[in-house]
Parts: sequence; structure tokens; C-alpha cells
Amino acid sequence: MTAPVGTTPSSSGRLLPELVAAAVDGNGAAWNILVERFSPLVTAVTHRFHLTHGDADDVAQTVWLRLVEHLANLREARALPKWIVTTTRNEALRVLAARRRVESVDPLADCRLDKAESVDVATDLLLTERRQAVHAGLAELRGPHRELLLLTFADTPISYREISQRLGIPTGSIGPTRARCLEKLKNTTPLRALAS
Repeated sequence: MTAPVGTTPSSSGRLLPELVAAAVDGNGAAWNILVERFSPLVTAVTHRFHLTHGDADDVAQTVWLRLVEHLANLREARALPKWIVTTTRNEALRVLAARRRVESVDPLADCRLDKAESVDVATDLLLTERRQAVHAGLAELRGPHRELLLLTFADTPISYREISQRLGIPTGSIGPTRARCLEKLKNTTPLRALAS
């Protein structure tokens, strides 16, 4: 079974400071990994503003352009997700403001403005960081352990019997083995860093 997109050691397995430093040095692969890693965060923020698909794409492009311009000036690599959230929010507000100049908006009937103010950026950021840490942690596990966890936590439930057949392990050992694998996952570098 293949790991989810972005969980290979060459992408999520690299720590953020390494990726930022490599991208600043002109490493195109590192830049691509950063864009892949943080595109869901940009999408989550723009989604909260109910932008059209075209406007959301324009905001995302502007965010990546601003990042190219400012990545070398970022004092702390760990601040990158917050910088992306703030820049995306500002660009989305700019697009909405430009649209209001040409589009009549009834503030009582159009709830987009209210929703834009109630963006829970902290929650989005925390969920994205946790998801990335889990993906990076999974990349550190041995293949069979990673595969067992991916199968037991799949979006579509898979029976222990099917897991047993796929992995060639007894049904009765799946639960205890999964518990040991989860403990190993919690002790991976990305999850320990997230907990600190």
C-alpha cells in the first residue's frame, strides 16, 4: 500500500527549517515541498472567505509570490505557517475589498463579511500542523508499522480479517501491534517536536 500524498521521507520527513533553508538557497524541490505542504492551509483560509474559485486561485498565487519575495527574510522557519495564514487572510480581504468597489453588497443580506471576520485561524493552523506532524512521523516508521496504522485508521473502515490477509499477521495480534505502532509514532521526531 502506498503512503498518502506528501508522506514520503523526501517530503514530509524533512523538517521545516531544513526545507526553508534549502528553498532560500534556490532548491526547487524544497520549494515544491513547501508549496505542497502548505497549499491546504492556504485553501482552508480562502475557503472561509467564500471567494470564487478564480479569486481563491489568485490569492494563492499572490501568497506564493509574496513568499518567494520574503522567504529569505523570515526570522524563524517555524513562523512560516503563521506568515502564510496572515498573508492569505490579508490577500483575501484585499480581493473582497476590490470586489466591493465594483459589486453592490447589502451587509444585512450578504453574510460573507461576517464569516470573514470569524475565521478561526488558530484552529486551522493547529490542525494543519498536527496533520503534517503525523504524516512526517509516519514516514519515520518502518513500512509494515506505517501500513498497519494506515489500514486501521483508513477513512473507509477495513475489517481486521482483511488487514490480516493483506499484512499476513494473525487477526488477534492486530490490536496489540497497532498499540505498539502508535507508541512508536508518538516517539517520532515530528510528534515529539509538536508536543514540546
